[in-house]
Amino acid sequence: MHIHILGICGTFMGGLALLARERGFTVSGSDANVYPPMSDQLADAGIEVMQGFLPEHLQPAPDMVVMGNAMSRGNTAVEYVLNQGLPYISGPQWLAENILINRWVLAVAGTHGKTTTSSMLAWILQYAGMQPGFLIGGVPGNFGQSASTGNTPFFVIEADEYDTAFFDKRSKFIHYHPRTLVINNLEFDHADIFADLAAIQTQFHHLIRTVPSEGLVITPYAIPAIEQTLDRGCWTPRQSMDGEQADWQLHEIAEDGHHFTVQHKQQNGTVNWSLLGRHNVNNAVAAIAAAHHVGVTVEHACEALNQFKGVKRRLELRGECRGIKVYDDFAHHPTAIATTLQGLRANIGQQRLIAVLEPRSNTMKMGVHELTLASSLQAADAVILYQDPKLSWSLDNIQQQLGDTSVLHRSIDDVVAHLVRQSKPGDHIVVMSNGGFGGIHQKILDALADD
Repeated sequence: MHIHILGICGTFMGGLALLARERGFTVSGSDANVYPPMSDQLADAGIEVMQGFLPEHLQPAPDMVVMGNAMSRGNTAVEYVLNQGLPYISGPQWLAENILINRWVLAVAGTHGKTTTSSMLAWILQYAGMQPGFLIGGVPGNFGQSASTGNTPFFVIEADEYDTAFFDKRSKFIHYHPRTLVINNLEFDHADIFADLAAIQTQFHHLIRTVPSEGLVITPYAIPAIEQTLDRGCWTPRQSMDGEQADWQLHEIAEDGHHFTVQHKQQNGTVNWSLLGRHNVNNAVAAIAAAHHVGVTVEHACEALNQFKGVKRRLELRGECRGIKVYDDFAHHPTAIATTLQGLRANIGQQRLIAVLEPRSNTMKMGVHELTLASSLQAADAVILYQDPKLSWSLDNIQQQLGDTSVLHRSIDDVVAHLVRQSKPGDHIVVMSNGGFGGIHQKILDALADD
């Protein structure tokens, strides 16, 4: 059976393509923006990716067109599918019907940390010999790919609240029917599709309604937005994390998060790893709790995390030149920006930390976080703001709030030139964007080498 995926280079749809290929489907796809790491994964899997959205990509007609949620009415390929009467389906529904059916789904939801927590959980299960399937919106270092069908009933999925497709405005995660559900946190995001936090809470409650009474819902302790959502009704046992009365306790937490101890009832374990930040400590205990639900001991899960290699684009060290380290971080929300920088600051002490920010998520581009963006960057010694010409609002106000520690540039080349002039050995440059940012990471390293 031949499926053609529209929007194949998105992290979710690219992972879906890998699963389909692994299951024996013939897979092709189209996308407008093709860049690593997903483009590399697809090429390595021998999946043909076509540039743009042309009707001829769908000739001869595939057996099924799988629509990414970035597809909208007016798109040339979408209109061709509708006019020709080609069979089509959303990515999440295809996944549910072809991969997740009859699986024990462990879903990780929340505003932040989904990719990292899902990667940790999949690795813990793999380390325990459980050979899980997984679909993650990033590339876990322990696996080197974002998706695998696995060899057991267990399947780990990053459960995104973004909408499913232009014809299905429910959140993606409604399709997954998890037996084990983690809700890491809950804040306002995705302002392009949600009017307010209450609208997001409604979708999360729809998700909670799908978890069986013999399943498990895992949440942080006493977070108001999550408690309000659960108060609408929860028919599933719950476990809480990290609070005085929580089921899962954290102790001996190092300031930079590189060491901590987890305790649950009579079980405990210690993690010593390379990841930084209290947010990753929280991600870890969520993954340990979810793995425990399917039989992994706390001690064994902690042993696995001691060998966890992180996720691409989550404070990933891209290179070092002349004693200057350059990192890549996904950075989609002020809370995530703040916790990432705080974790690195705690680790590097007084060494200089330079943040380079491109506001690129849909919510960022709408200016929704304008009032909180400057404060999220406070842990940095210097901030370089990049004003993309396509950005609909000015970053001048952010720059003024940050004061003399910041500059604003309207050209990527100017950003690179500024960094080459100002950086010195011992500096840490964190490039923060959820897009490719014009390949700026390598441009910085190349310019430092040439200087």
